[in-house]
Amino acid sequence: MKTYKLYIDGKYISSSTKETFVSVNPANPKDILAKFHKANASDVEKAVRSAEKAFVKWSVIPAPKRGEILLRAAELLRKEKKKLGKLVTREMGKQILEGLADVQEAIDVAEYMAAEGRRMFGYTTPSELRDKFCMTIRRPLGVVGLITPWNFPIAIPAWKLMPALICGNACIIKPSSDSPVCVYELVRILEQAGLPKGVINIITGSGEVAGKALVEHPRVHGISFTGSKDVGEFVTQHAGLKKVGLELGGKNAIIIMDDADLKLAAEGVVWGAFGTTGQRCTASSRVIVHKKLQNQFEKLLLKEVSKLKVGDGMNCDVGPLVNKNGLNKTAKYVEIGKKEGAKMLCGGKTINNNGGYFYSPTVFTNVKSGMKIAQEEIFGPVLSIISFNRIEEAFAIANNIEYGLSSAIYTNNIRNAFLAIDVLETGITYINSSTIGAEVHLPFGGVKATGNGTREAGIEGIHEFSEVKTVYIDYSGKLQKAQIDEFVEK
Repeated sequence: MKTYKLYIDGKYISSSTKETFVSVNPANPKDILAKFHKANASDVEKAVRSAEKAFVKWSVIPAPKRGEILLRAAELLRKEKKKLGKLVTREMGKQILEGLADVQEAIDVAEYMAAEGRRMFGYTTPSELRDKFCMTIRRPLGVVGLITPWNFPIAIPAWKLMPALICGNACIIKPSSDSPVCVYELVRILEQAGLPKGVINIITGSGEVAGKALVEHPRVHGISFTGSKDVGEFVTQHAGLKKVGLELGGKNAIIIMDDADLKLAAEGVVWGAFGTTGQRCTASSRVIVHKKLQNQFEKLLLKEVSKLKVGDGMNCDVGPLVNKNGLNKTAKYVEIGKKEGAKMLCGGKTINNNGGYFYSPTVFTNVKSGMKIAQEEIFGPVLSIISFNRIEEAFAIANNIEYGLSSAIYTNNIRNAFLAIDVLETGITYINSSTIGAEVHLPFGGVKATGNGTREAGIEGIHEFSEVKTVYIDYSGKLQKAQIDEFVEK
């Protein structure tokens, strides 16, 4: 079995704890991918020292030159896309086309951020004084900590690494213990593309130990975290005066109006609810359907769900949950839904296949907005159907949750569409499409308990990993006092 040590200053070193854990294939837990070292606070300190040293040299390389490295990384990712896509499926479980798409997202964000190296825009503005020039520029944060989840094991690390690198930061990344191999492969490719050793350091281990030490470290100047609301609150409370970016949970709704294209809507719901086995923060976990269409929609939906094949992501439509805890959590919420009085239309079963963590796609109807299955993030293949009569009621149901990440509405009425854009309390709204499918050149993130207002991807990725510096250049040759000197000479 291959053992991955911590990767610090371009070298593989043993952790101080000498403790290890393994990464397994969730479709077949007997298939062990590799063993990893568990880091502690002293290991994080070593990573910080390495990143500080690398930052000095990396940050002074012109951003366009840094972009050339990212562009080469995109080319290498494209060459290895098939191999890496299979690795994503084996380590995390998602269906192979989604595994390949995971790699494609990394390619896309590398290309986009490479181009940002030739922009990195500030702005100029007139001074209130004569012979004085004013502008802003972007500067890197310094050493940044990136804590990434398992559900997009190459894409999300790339979403964080590429903008952090193009801005000139040095990085310490702590991947999820459920999918660390993918991060090692991504970093290998970046260094093969020309990234200097030490600019990225990898620490593995638990969030309670390694993650906590990274969050609390006084010389780490930024933290970017994607994960649960509870951990996000911990990061907020313990990061101190760092720049913090949080991407947390979602309980996303699709509204289906009485004028919607039902076939299109059903396809979008199936994709949004059961793609990635429901393990996306943008998953469509609620459908809010007009009562006029409810019966017709449910029949069409069940027909589509019945076509889904559950099993190993290499040859099935719906893969496993990522681990035993995820499987148990899904099963627990299905039992909660039954006790709450919701009607289960299909699913509700653990599937025994090679000991994998499989659960059948599950649909509940007659769900009330206040039920736990309609309020809490399940992160599994469970869908709740809620009915409504008036569009205002649909909006109220959609907004009646603590999260605010993604939303969608199916309608052929342009007024309905624009009302949804205005009223739905989410960072993302889709019209006649599902709640999943973000593109890397647009900002990604949410409101309310979904985060702290930051956004990833697009130009907001640059903003997340840089600071604004304001510059004044006075070429008058005399002391001028803003707000005191007169604007016009006497």
